[in-house]
Order: sequence, then C-alpha cells, then structure tokens
Amino acid sequence: MDLTLLLPIFTAFIIAVIIAPLFIPFLKRLKFGQSIRADGPQSHIKKSGTPTMGGIIFLLSTLITVMIGLLFWENMKLNATLFMLLLPLFGCSLIGFIDDFIIVVKRDNKGLRPKHKMLGLFLIGASFFYLLMASGYPTVVNLGFIRFDLAWAHGIWVLLLILAGSNATNLTDGLDGLLGGCSFIVFGILGMIALRQGDYTIALFCLIMVGSLAGFLVFNLNPAKVFMGDTGSLGLGALMAAVVILLGHDWLLAVVGFIFVIETLSVILQVLYFKKTGGKRLFKMAPLHHHFELSGWGERKVVLVFWLVTLFLGMIAMKIMFLMS
Repeated sequence: MDLTLLLPIFTAFIIAVIIAPLFIPFLKRLKFGQSIRADGPQSHIKKSGTPTMGGIIFLLSTLITVMIGLLFWENMKLNATLFMLLLPLFGCSLIGFIDDFIIVVKRDNKGLRPKHKMLGLFLIGASFFYLLMASGYPTVVNLGFIRFDLAWAHGIWVLLLILAGSNATNLTDGLDGLLGGCSFIVFGILGMIALRQGDYTIALFCLIMVGSLAGFLVFNLNPAKVFMGDTGSLGLGALMAAVVILLGHDWLLAVVGFIFVIETLSVILQVLYFKKTGGKRLFKMAPLHHHFELSGWGERKVVLVFWLVTLFLGMIAMKIMFLMS
C-alpha cells in the first residue's frame, strides 16, 4: 500500500485520537452517561454512566479528513458520489444523535419514538435514492449469482438496504469495541474492492472511515471509556449499504456484514419464538452477542470471534471480487 492510501487512514486516525481526549471529559461534565438495561448481563452494570454519543468522535474525524482531502489530495473530488456517501452517514447519525439526546438529556429512556426514527431513516434513504437516480446510476440489483433490473421498484430496494443496514449496526452495538471493530474491517474490505474497481472517491472515503474508527477504538475497546451510541451506530450501517449500492454489488452487504445480519435475525427469531411459544426463548438473550455472554463467553472473546468472522468473510468476498474483475 503506497503513501496515498496510508495518508487518509493515518490522518483520520490522528484527528480522532486528538479529538477523543478533549471530547470525552466534555461528555462527562454534561453527565451524558449510558443507562444499562436492568435485564441485561450483570457484568454490564459496572458500565453504567460511561459517556455515550462517542460516535461524534469518528464523525468529526471523518468530516475534517474529507475537508483536508478535498484541499490537498488529487483523488478526493467534490462530486455526487461524495455527497451520496456523506448523506447516509451524517443524516442517519443525526437521527441517532436526536435519539441519544432525548434519552440522556431529557431522561426519557424510550428515546425517539420508533415511528419517528423510521420516518427519519426513510427520508434519508429516499434522498439518497434521488441523488442515485439523478447521477445516472443503473437500477440493477446485483446479488452475485443473479442480476436483474428493478426499474422504478429499485427505490424500494435501496430504502430496504439503508433501513436494514442502519438498524442492523444499531443492534450490534452492545459490547465494547464490537461494532467499531467489525465496521473497521468492513470498510477496509470495501475500500480495497473500490480501489480495484477504480472508484477512488469511495475508496478514499472508506479508508478515512478505517482511520476514524481505529482512532475511536483506542477509547472504545474493553474497558470502554466511551460508547458510540445511536449517534454513530445508525450512520455506519446506512453508509455500508450506500457503499455496496454505489459499487454495484449489493450482495457484499450480506457477506462482509454477516455479523450484522445474524445479530438482526437473532432478534427477529427471538421475538417470533417468544410469541409462538407463549413466552419461551430461543436464545438466552438477543441480540446474539448477549446469548454468547450468558453462555459463559467473556466479552472480549465474543468481540474477538465476531471480528475474526467478519475478517474471514471479508477476505472471501474480496477474493471473489478480484477473481471476477
């Protein structure tokens, strides 16, 4: 990897590492602490009060690095693709921030009502699709083994991916470093694939995300000094969905984001099984990472295994893409 590829990673990393020590004490002074579920794993009780909304750290790092890139890097261009990357990341993160703000500041544990949250995510997804169509992107869905043109219905598909992606990463954000680490790997893989395709705006943006998340992980690994909150988790999944759509390989989201898929499925299956059996549970607790915790796995072990699964499947996806090109 040459300097032009390392630069966005290192720049974003350094900025995140500078911002975090300044921002975390600020969150503490404002008493923006995380409330821990009483019915969750007992080992998590000690995390109560840990500052949340930490997603602002890697969001600021990403934004500042993009601005630096636009000024000084030849391959970073102010174009429609860049807007289509910024929109889902910061748009969905804004919705997450409002949710966190209501919970932490207004002391309302319900946060943003589900219908209002979904409406906000829907509007971001619809805006992304409008830009997609205005930029002339094809309405073809690529599932790897099959490709088909959805025409006008492509908008529904795009909305589903944005909504599913944002909610899936939101559900995964339950252990120190879990979502941040998995996302770090996913954006690294997607960045390499984008480079292979010659999509330099997407590649640089993904590499910036790698650096920003690496800097955030310095303070989010167990024991975490800060949580990302919905402020970060909603935007990450939406951005992943946007990237695979722009790359024209929708199937990538399910492969490199396999952990997010099974985390979401575990919640859905738990609810359905609970209703079907009149109160019995399929898993000890959902999402799936909590099931493994309650089965005796340490938090760090769960996180490491989930990282390794993401890396393994990401390498397979990248190998497939390189063979196809």
